[in-house]
Amino acid sequence: MNDPVWLSRLQFGITIGFHFVFVTISLGMAWLLLAMESMAWRTGQPEWNRAARFFGRIFIVTFAFGVVTGIVMEFQFGLNWAVFSGFVGDIFGTPLAAEGLFTFVIESVFIGLYIFGRDRVPKAIHWFSIFMVALGATLSAFWILVANSWMHTPAGYAVRNGRIELSNFYDVVFNQSMWSRFFHTVDAVLVGGAFFVAGVSAYLLLKHKDVELAKKTLRLSVTFGLVVSVLELYPFGDMSARQVALTEPTKFAAMESVEKTGPRAAIVLFGIPVEEPPRLIYDVRVPGALSWLAYRDANAAVKGFDQFSPNELPPLALTFTSFHLMVGLGTFFIAAMGWAVIELIRGRLWESRWFLWVLVLSIPLPILACQFGWLTAEVGRQPWIVYGVMRTSDAASPNVSGSQVLFSLWLFGILYLMLGTVYVLLIARDVRRGPQPLRVGERPT
Repeated sequence: MNDPVWLSRLQFGITIGFHFVFVTISLGMAWLLLAMESMAWRTGQPEWNRAARFFGRIFIVTFAFGVVTGIVMEFQFGLNWAVFSGFVGDIFGTPLAAEGLFTFVIESVFIGLYIFGRDRVPKAIHWFSIFMVALGATLSAFWILVANSWMHTPAGYAVRNGRIELSNFYDVVFNQSMWSRFFHTVDAVLVGGAFFVAGVSAYLLLKHKDVELAKKTLRLSVTFGLVVSVLELYPFGDMSARQVALTEPTKFAAMESVEKTGPRAAIVLFGIPVEEPPRLIYDVRVPGALSWLAYRDANAAVKGFDQFSPNELPPLALTFTSFHLMVGLGTFFIAAMGWAVIELIRGRLWESRWFLWVLVLSIPLPILACQFGWLTAEVGRQPWIVYGVMRTSDAASPNVSGSQVLFSLWLFGILYLMLGTVYVLLIARDVRRGPQPLRVGERPT
């Protein structure tokens, strides 16, 4: 419990996981908010305008919490991971600088215009401001995922004088896993935004608040949610899994507990992971399905644990469990949004109280799915911090003790508990109040 490397990993995991809660809600909601503003501008219906104002308030609070929690992460590279920062700073700092200098500036300028320009600037400029906020948030995710993807599939570098130096910027940005990781992650947060708006809209219907407004936003969110939930399975999830099989075979073996290399590798439907030796018990498998998934050939050989030394393998239990929980939740998202659309077509969605409660209670599930996906990606990369190049055990700051990290970990835990409580209370208050009527002087469109 006093190992500084393990504690530093735990601290960074908690920090980035807490930050990603707000990213999942805000980035996903930004594009739905753009749709609401578009409908308000195009139709002139006051319900759409009030819906945009209502969800816009929630978005702004979430965005602010995301900014506050995001700033903390980058300081940890220099504090807890000084050796890593010195070794890869020439490459790793470039996309982080691009994210801070360009996309964050875009978001900051235009979210200010969106907040304070409402009813003061022309409708086209107001619409453009939220479009730029959504675009800026997506570009911010792009640069962060460039840096993260490079750690999984390093490219465009040379090792000189004991450190990594940039040799090809294009290869760094467009490394092998970047596009699959970008589409898979961004689509995942779109699912999160859809479920958040759908759950809040369902709550308004259950409490008989602004029924006509809630029907419009629920119709928008479940239709959008079905599309992005299906896309998360195929092609984006499929693309990501095939990329992992190609570039990170140890992670792929842990995700599906492939114990022996050979053809007709099986997908696991159920199993209980055991670490020593790494294996599954009580497992149920579909022969050939994993080979087909990875290589589109049911007879293709997939590398198993026997191809690697034990110190090259990631922890089986956490990698396997988090991956299958993510997949299970993704399946639920398709089923839930599919049923919602069927009920919508039948005209029975508004009266189905049990299912409206399902949507309300499902609000946190996409956030959990994103956390499980992140755990799969990062724990599955172990023992490497840069896959095949630098081990995590060699990356931590040598002069930071375990007790120091533990102390700061407790401080972060208390701070995040307070921030999380405040955020939930603020959002719950806004949702209970519901959309507010337009005041004198406010434009209905």
